[in-house]
Amino acid sequence: MMETQTAPTFLSIISIIASMTLMALGNGIMFAYVPFALTQAGEPAWVAGTAVTLIAGGGVIGCLIAGPLISRVGHARMFAVFSAIIILSAAIVALGVIPWAWLASRFLYGIAMNGNFIVTQSWLNHSSANSWRGRAMSIFYLGYVLGLGTGAFIFGQIPAAGNMAPIATIMFACIGILPIALTKLATPPPPEGVTIALARTWKTSPVGFVGIMASGGLSMLVQGFTPIYAAQRGLSQGDISLLIFLMQLGMLGVQVPLGALSDKIDRRLVLLIACGLIATMALLATQVTFASILMAALIFAIWSGATESVYSIANAHANDRAKPEDYVPLASTMLVAWSAAAFVVPGVVTVITPSLGPVAFMYVIIALALAYGMFVMVRLTRRDAVPDEHTEQFEIRSAQIPNAETLMPNEEKAE
Repeated sequence: MMETQTAPTFLSIISIIASMTLMALGNGIMFAYVPFALTQAGEPAWVAGTAVTLIAGGGVIGCLIAGPLISRVGHARMFAVFSAIIILSAAIVALGVIPWAWLASRFLYGIAMNGNFIVTQSWLNHSSANSWRGRAMSIFYLGYVLGLGTGAFIFGQIPAAGNMAPIATIMFACIGILPIALTKLATPPPPEGVTIALARTWKTSPVGFVGIMASGGLSMLVQGFTPIYAAQRGLSQGDISLLIFLMQLGMLGVQVPLGALSDKIDRRLVLLIACGLIATMALLATQVTFASILMAALIFAIWSGATESVYSIANAHANDRAKPEDYVPLASTMLVAWSAAAFVVPGVVTVITPSLGPVAFMYVIIALALAYGMFVMVRLTRRDAVPDEHTEQFEIRSAQIPNAETLMPNEEKAE
C-alpha cells in the first residue's frame, strides 16, 4: 500500500538531523582518538597519515556505490547498513592497536560515512519544503560539524588507554540509528546516479570546480593532520580534544561573515580573502609552540573556518552560474572531484612527511591556497561577476560533508 503523503513540516525532518548529529559525536571521538593512540603506541607517522588518506579513498567508493544501493533497498535500510559498517569499523579499532586493521577500518568508515551523507541529504532535500529547505540544510550542517567538535571534546574526558573511545563511538552510532529507524517520513525516490561531466562542470564554473577540488584537499589536511601533528608535538589528550572542538567553532566565526559578505560582493573576491586567511594562518601554525593552547586554538580555528569557507562559497558561486538542468551533473561531478582531491592530496602529504617533517601538511596547504588564489585572480580578468538577480542566497556548508543533496530529481522535490 502506498504511504499517504502529508505536507512536510520542519519537525518532521528532525529525525534525520538527530541521527547524523549522534553519528557525528562518535565520529568526532574517533578523529581525535586514532592519531593520538597511534602516536602513543609509537607507530610511524605514515600510519596515521595513511589512515586519513584511506578515509577519503573510501569516500570515493561510497559516492559511487550509494546511489545504486539506495535504489535497490531504499534510504532507511541503506542508512542502517552504512551505520552498521561504521560500527564494524569502530569495533575493529576496539581490538587494540593493529595498524593494518586500523587502516582497513578507516577505509570502511570512509565508504559508510559518505554513503550516509548521500542517504540523509537526499532524504532531507526531498522532505523539506522550498520555503525552509535552506534553513534545514544549514541546521543539518551545523549539527554535524558541531557534533564532530563535541565528540572530540568528549574524547578528552574519557580514558585514552584501552578501548573506551571506540566503545563510546559504537554506542553513539547505535543510538544514531534509532531516530531514522523510527521516523514516519515517507521514503523518497532514489537519488540520481553520479554522473561525471568534467567538461560541462568546468564550462559552468571554473572557479567553483577548482575551488571544490581545492577544498577537498585543504579540509582533509586541516581536519585530518592537525590532531596527528598535535599528538606528535606532545599535546595532552585534553588539549588535543579542546583544540579540535574549537576548530569546529571556527566554522561559525569565519564562514558566516565571509558567506554574508559573498552575498553582497563578487564571491571571487571573498574567495581571495579566504585563501589569504588560509595561507596566513598556516604560516603562523608552523611557528606555534602550543605554550598557550588557547592562542594556538585561535589560529587553528580561523584556519579551519577559512577552509570551510572556500567550500561553501565555491559551491554557491558554481550554483550561481548553473542552469536548472545542470544542477544534478554539477553536483555529481563536484561530489566526486571533492572526494578524489580529498584522497590524493593527503596521500601526497603522507609520502613527503618523512622528508619535510610533521609540518609538511602546512606547507602543502600554503601552496594550495596560494595556487587557488592566483587561479581566482586570473579568472577575475576573464569573466564578469554574476548579476545580483541571478545569485542564490549563501547557505552554511561544510567541506567535511560532501554536497549530495541535489542528487534528487528536481520534479520530486517537495514544494
